[in-house]
Amino acid sequence: MSTLEFAGEVERWSRPGGAFEPTLLTAHDEAESFPAEACAALDGWGLPAYYVPTRYGGRLARLEDVHTLLRTVAARDMTVAVAHGKTFLGAASVWAAGDGGPMSLLARHVLAGEAVAWGLTEPDAGSDLLAGTLTATRNGSGWRLSGRKWPVNNATRGRFVSVLARTDPAGGPRGFSLFLVDKRATAPGSVRHLPKMPTHGIRGADISGIEFVDARVPSHSLVGTVGGGLELVLKTLQLTRVTCVALSLGAGDHSLRIIRNFLGERRLHGRPLSDLPHARAVTGRAVARQLLAEAVAFTAARAAHEIPQELSVVSAVTKALVPTLVQGQLRLIGELLGARSFLTGVEGYGGFAKIERDHQIVSVFDGSTWVNRSALAATLPLLRPGRRPVAPAGLPAHEWLREDHEPAALDPLRLGVLARGDSILGGLGGLVARLSADMPDGTASLAARLLDAYADLDARIAGVGATTGSPTTAAMRMAERYEWCFAGAAALALWAANPQHHDHGWWRDGGWLAGCLALVLEGLGVRPPEASAVFNRLGSLLLTPEGDRVGLLGRPAGVPA
Repeated sequence: MSTLEFAGEVERWSRPGGAFEPTLLTAHDEAESFPAEACAALDGWGLPAYYVPTRYGGRLARLEDVHTLLRTVAARDMTVAVAHGKTFLGAASVWAAGDGGPMSLLARHVLAGEAVAWGLTEPDAGSDLLAGTLTATRNGSGWRLSGRKWPVNNATRGRFVSVLARTDPAGGPRGFSLFLVDKRATAPGSVRHLPKMPTHGIRGADISGIEFVDARVPSHSLVGTVGGGLELVLKTLQLTRVTCVALSLGAGDHSLRIIRNFLGERRLHGRPLSDLPHARAVTGRAVARQLLAEAVAFTAARAAHEIPQELSVVSAVTKALVPTLVQGQLRLIGELLGARSFLTGVEGYGGFAKIERDHQIVSVFDGSTWVNRSALAATLPLLRPGRRPVAPAGLPAHEWLREDHEPAALDPLRLGVLARGDSILGGLGGLVARLSADMPDGTASLAARLLDAYADLDARIAGVGATTGSPTTAAMRMAERYEWCFAGAAALALWAANPQHHDHGWWRDGGWLAGCLALVLEGLGVRPPEASAVFNRLGSLLLTPEGDRVGLLGRPAGVPA
């Protein structure tokens, strides 16, 4: 069954009496109860197969497919997407370890619908993985685990949990190992579930924790090598961060549908609200944020296949920027909705407050915005193009971003902890030169100003030396500017890669590209005079029949408000 057919199934489940019926999901949210019916429907459809690589019997061949599926679910209900999609995040470290571990065992259970959790954080350590105190000590041929992981999504409901444990009392980069624990195979009383935590958003999700009390696990629970846990986690996070942002895209889909309906219905001062230039411009800015987020997210999903050695940079940029873009989009839409953004019982609009609450968790998952931006800041001295020549990573981005391109097989063993280059942003100059003669009116000048801004950033990075410890405020600001430049390069590469779309929908006359570049320039502190007209145009397009789906490639989720 295709991802398009999946969207149709979700639509069918959303009708009265279905597992995704809005009133049912709202009731779960208010009662803080798990959306079991919706998750069971996804199991029945076969979504878990997309969490398992094809080499282990699943259907995970393209990361962009997982993206589309989770985006479709999140566009209906974020809590369901978080609750079900967590199995992919929990299992990813096992797939990333390569053959020789518990891959076949886990694949069999995931395909059967068993949930998997990922235990990384601890009460007193937060995102500082080196500060983890949960220990694993030798116990005959196996291991014995003691300590807590908290908070953990699906810690209570998941049968399996991937656990990062300290195997060397001294700790350090080689002092941790990863284990896949089958809770049903542990002795009674050796695994305890910590209470579900009340949360601001995704209230029905199983956000709890787990405690191991001298829990004995067999030798085959070890994933990867002894002492290799931290490196394995850092590589896996690159895949999960790219996947997480599908949740943001889904939230953006849903909110744009709401504002489209609102602008079509609402009258102010005797005329449609959509007639007000300010309303159209604000809406257009929200649309541009969604399209730029999609351009970056799609680029990152393809990069996982084509340039995995650079994914440490690509994933950090993506995870820091995409949730930020969509959170800003929600703020803009909330301003237009006014009181309806705050009220929960208004037909057609009562769900917006839940979207806004739920989406806030995405920026926290698998490394917060600050964590990802600081990782990028620490890498900046290595990324400066003028530092030293970097061998081409393969095909340029505008080749592997073609919609009909068959991406290379996903090979986690090609992931690296530290990228030495960035071929996407590094290719900006050549891309702008290549496109300058063919870009729609006005877009070429936006691209030229982006190139100027990147040159300025490059010069600033030249003054940054390698440091240890927390990055400076100046380095963090440079990292943020790097994210905007990267996003602009990704949008240009996507445009260059797909000329077959240039006369259709959001692509016509370069409307989406101009909106994304104007947004990027504003993020860089440049105020392009044509921005208002560009956003006004995008806002107007949302109200046409083409505005029924805001997306660039494939088929974004069609979601009733």
